[in-house]
Amino acid sequence: MNIKENIKQYLEKFYRFFSNDIGIDLGTANTLVYLRGRGVVINEPSIVAVNQKTGQVVAVGKQAKEMLGRTPGHIVAVQPLIDGVVSDFEVTEEMLAYLINKAQEDRRTLLGPRVVIGVPSGITSVETRAVRDAAQNAGAREVHIIEEPMAAAIGIKLPVHDPIGSMIVDIGGGTCDIAIISLGGIVQSKNIRIAGDKLNQDITAYIRSEFKILIGEKTSETLKIKAGSLLEGAEPIEATVRGRDLVTGLPREVVITDADIREAISSSVSHLVDAVKEVLETTPPEVLSDVMQRGIYLTGGGALIRGLPEALVTVLGIPVHVTDDPLTAVVRGTGIVLEHLDRFRETLIENENELSPTE
Repeated sequence: MNIKENIKQYLEKFYRFFSNDIGIDLGTANTLVYLRGRGVVINEPSIVAVNQKTGQVVAVGKQAKEMLGRTPGHIVAVQPLIDGVVSDFEVTEEMLAYLINKAQEDRRTLLGPRVVIGVPSGITSVETRAVRDAAQNAGAREVHIIEEPMAAAIGIKLPVHDPIGSMIVDIGGGTCDIAIISLGGIVQSKNIRIAGDKLNQDITAYIRSEFKILIGEKTSETLKIKAGSLLEGAEPIEATVRGRDLVTGLPREVVITDADIREAISSSVSHLVDAVKEVLETTPPEVLSDVMQRGIYLTGGGALIRGLPEALVTVLGIPVHVTDDPLTAVVRGTGIVLEHLDRFRETLIENENELSPTE
């Protein structure tokens, strides 16, 4: 037993010296990368620009996002992840290879990195396999998959191993993960497709309907950040928006207020609150008691929507906490898992390489 332990410790030191440990929050809107010893080193949009004539990748991340809506016909900006899962395997592989290489550019090693990737809760084994294969093809030596709400809970230092119920609502770009965690596992969870991207679409549709102006995705996101609020303040929040007038076809400028944004996103926010209520309704009483006492923790970009915590408290009657730096909670969690892999191994999604062979 001692010999096995010694060999294990020796191999661990060997791999730590000759390879990097990388944590990745693979999001629909943004992908964040953690490098052991350095912290969060990359935060880039999950967008890849592809030349359709040659099939070559032209740009990844921020450069590709700047091209959105501004490219010639043969160059297309693609989101390889839709609703948090791989929709374009080859482009995802290219994006992961770019991010892994960029994270390691100052620290090249002999062996490929060990990687922990966060994915939405409840994804299928086929979708998990696609993420694992894409990372391995991108150069990872060892790939571990963890559900994003679990990674977020670890990232904000919740007692995930204790017999205490903790509730996480992780609102990302493509999906919202609602999960209750206890004893190193997810007791109850729900994954809905209402998150940042859906709110952007709501804003675009509302402005098209009410103001007869067509705006782009980047403009709607900027509006959401500048004027989005679920609470009515003493003074209205205003933002100027420019787009194409659907009647004349000419450019036009209008002023949008927080009341407009509130009306635009009210239906989606209502569905999100209902989903949180559904998870609470199906949670065992003892765990629910812990959640009522400890409160709900909001992570992800959606946690920054003004007035969302207050709206949840009003409906649910449970304390709601917005975590420090909610955008990086998941990737920080993957970093902690990398540092203490043996301790957090039970929180990972099992490797399903042993699928039954077809005859």
